[in-house]
Amino acid sequence: MQVELQATITAIMARTPEWVRQELLSKEQATRARAEEALAAMIAGALKDAQAA
Repeated sequence: MQVELQATITAIMARTPEWVRQELLSKEQATRARAEEALAAMIAGALKDAQAA
């Protein structure tokens, strides 16, 4: 299970859009928060899909 979880998260990180990556580096807290929320939603969706499979 741990290996599958890590593989799922790694796959999400690999296809994270460039705008999310750039905003994660932002000095503005609101911009970083928006990117963190987007990334969290991507990871949550992928985990949900992985559990359903």
